[in-house]
Amino acid sequence: MVTEFMNPLADKYIRKKALPLIFCPGCGDGTVLNIFLRAVEEMGIFPDLALVGGIGCSGWLPTYIRADVLHVLHGRAIPFATGLKLTDPRRKVVVFTGDGDGVGIGGNHFIHGARRNIDLTVIMMNNGIYGMTGGQVAPTTPLHGRTQTSPYGNIEFPFDVGDLARAAGATYVTRWTTAHPKQLLRAIKEGIEHAGFSFIEVLSQCPTQAGRYLEGTSDPGELLTLFKKRAIAVERARSTPAQDLRGRIIVGKIHHVTEKKEFSKTLYESFPAEAADNQDHP
Repeated sequence: MVTEFMNPLADKYIRKKALPLIFCPGCGDGTVLNIFLRAVEEMGIFPDLALVGGIGCSGWLPTYIRADVLHVLHGRAIPFATGLKLTDPRRKVVVFTGDGDGVGIGGNHFIHGARRNIDLTVIMMNNGIYGMTGGQVAPTTPLHGRTQTSPYGNIEFPFDVGDLARAAGATYVTRWTTAHPKQLLRAIKEGIEHAGFSFIEVLSQCPTQAGRYLEGTSDPGELLTLFKKRAIAVERARSTPAQDLRGRIIVGKIHHVTEKKEFSKTLYESFPAEAADNQDHP
């Protein structure tokens, strides 16, 4: 039995009938699932939790958790999560998305969710490629990176998704990698606690696609080592010349403000009768 020797945390929160996980061996999504469940346990928020996943490897992650889950159309995770949050602002709504789902087909929804500053926690697993569908070039694929659809090297400049989130209006923006589990745990907890649009970017290894095509290795350990070597703290990056940041991964808390009003609160203050009805019918 796959569940016979489960970790107590997994035994408590995982949908056992959904196992085994679909993730490839060495995929970073399993690490993110582990860390997220630890955050939920430490915060004690499971009864108020609602999860939304898009399409792609990362979009499957919430379907393994015994919470209220919406697994929705490609690129539409944030608008579905917005509606979910507005039905009951007391919910802790967390979105799991990938770089293709979140800022490719879902890019317009991403910037408007940030613009509204609605209280969602968006965890984006960024592997720099379309992993599930065969290894195509993505909005975050590095310049000159070779993929199945850019065999001579990517000629498009990639998004810095943290900068995009901040410019669009997100009020909590942080970036870590799967090689920084303790820091990522803290960031997820802070993001959930923050009253506004929280964006947590997680650089996640993809041995099957991005590793082979972009890094020349399918060894998860080597990919994690590359994350560690390339990571530079945001505080140090601010005083580092731009040319010395090429190829580096800036990690840490990029942006955090609290004075911008949260969208669902503004909405219910504008319609107090509906707010009262909402409180009476959770």
